Amino acid sequence: MLKRIDVKHLTLGMYLQEFCGSWMEHPFWRTKFVLTDPKDLDLIRATAIREVWIDISRGKDVAEGTASLSREEVDARIDTDFSRLEEMPPIAAPPPAPPPPPVNDHAPTSMQGELRRAAAICGQAKQAVVSMFSEARMGNAVDAESASSLVAEISDSVVRNPGALISLARLKTADDYTYMHSVAVCALMVALARQLGLSDAHTRTAGMAGLLHDLGKAAIPMAVLNKPGKLTDAEFTVVRSHPVEGYHMLKEGGGVEAAVLDACLHHHEKIDGTGYPDKLKGDKISLIARMAAICDVYDAVTSDRPYKRGWDPSESIRRMAEWTNDHFDARLFQAFVKSIGIYPVGSLVRLTSGRIGVVTEQAAKSLVTPIVKVFYSTKSDLRIPPEIVDLSAAQCTEKIVAREDPEKWRFPDLSELWTGMPGQPW
Repeated sequence: MLKRIDVKHLTLGMYLQEFCGSWMEHPFWRTKFVLTDPKDLDLIRATAIREVWIDISRGKDVAEGTASLSREEVDARIDTDFSRLEEMPPIAAPPPAPPPPPVNDHAPTSMQGELRRAAAICGQAKQAVVSMFSEARMGNAVDAESASSLVAEISDSVVRNPGALISLARLKTADDYTYMHSVAVCALMVALARQLGLSDAHTRTAGMAGLLHDLGKAAIPMAVLNKPGKLTDAEFTVVRSHPVEGYHMLKEGGGVEAAVLDACLHHHEKIDGTGYPDKLKGDKISLIARMAAICDVYDAVTSDRPYKRGWDPSESIRRMAEWTNDHFDARLFQAFVKSIGIYPVGSLVRLTSGRIGVVTEQAAKSLVTPIVKVFYSTKSDLRIPPEIVDLSAAQCTEKIVAREDPEKWRFPDLSELWTGMPGQPW
């Protein structure tokens, strides 16, 4: 049986099942082990992680009367919160900005229609960001005009169909991560800004913040960024320096808005004040930095890294929902979920019929009835001819009954099933 407890109640002899936070927030290579070393206990309490899951069937239980939550209680809370998302009132936006310049192409397109265009944008964007990081490593300033053009291209794609580019950018390889992460966070920031009802000018600023938020990693040795194993304490400290490094790079280069500088410096701050570099708390963290914190973590935990496979998109949403009290602005996280869905594109799900499918597109009116391409029967344990099931259709009797772990099933063509494109699309 699993229990979620505060780290202050963690004792030797407990079986640590999972940290309540992303793997970026702690130095442990593994998460499932019996806690026997006092040094490990001290190390856990010294991290920003505030809660953990323990398995009392495999280790010690908490003392009677100690506050804890069961898996069922946590899931019930999340389900209740998600059920209320569609009635969530809009979040007050900043005052309107001056009229934006003309845009290129905002005409809505179908998911399949936009995927090809988004793949081309991803390929071009990767090369642009690689060049941007190379220039930064040489001490050169960011080309603001080129960066603005890239943000505009990404924004236009998100406006035409938000699911396409956001989902494709998640398919980055571990070697591509540092560069494509910037592209993905840019797209996620644009989608979140639009969900919040921000002006076009503020939306472009949010996109620019997403594109440049990790520029400080240009100052981090690639051997550390791409290290396949556990980081040493010294390496961990070096990686955590990237917000400050990026801030100084952008400020010294000039031509970057104050809001973008702030997002670069503070996208690792947390609502409870345990983040870095300044341990800001609550509303002391700017709106754009709070937005960036959510978008940054989502793309990080859903992406493959040299040392860890990414989580399934819907599983990532569930886990992040557990961290909102400590990590994220709860209202902004709710808006984020509305922008990408409870079951984002690429999520593996099981339907009432026992068929397994992958989410290919969000429904216009409901967060729990996406479009799913089914391709496997759990009753026969066989692949079946792919079939598109629109769960929002009036005549549809199917619904999602469970999230499935891609690691368990290891379907080799999962990405191809929803993209319609073989291999890495870009």
